[in-house]
Amino acid sequence: MTTAHPHPVDDELVRAATHIARTRCHGDNHTVAAAARARDGRIITAMNAYHFTGGPCAELVLIGTAAAQGAYVLDTIVAVGDRDRGILPPCGRCRQVLLDYFPGIDVIVAGGDRPRTLSITDLLPEGYVWADHQLDPA
Repeated sequence: MTTAHPHPVDDELVRAATHIARTRCHGDNHTVAAAARARDGRIITAMNAYHFTGGPCAELVLIGTAAAQGAYVLDTIVAVGDRDRGILPPCGRCRQVLLDYFPGIDVIVAGGDRPRTLSITDLLPEGYVWADHQLDPA
């Protein structure tokens, strides 16, 4: 159940992730693509690195890719599956990492007949905030 009104959907992000999923995801090693809008307006894309030992999800690869490109604040993210599976919601681990890294990020999810955009706190209500356990600097 969401507590806030959905935000507008960034269709350009959905198209970018869909393009990567259709053109770059081949075989079982890469099955999900992600796209995020950086605070400066750039679109960053990435894809998962599946491995039976628990390779990283596309959202996690995207966080590292964005940082490598100097984008440390992400405003919106979406993941899209290969084989035209459409928009996929982030798994529990990704929801927690997104909350920890970007507590104000919006996430595009499938919403019946059309996608919708929700805040990460709507996807992970009452979530544990990792930074809360750290002591304030002396």
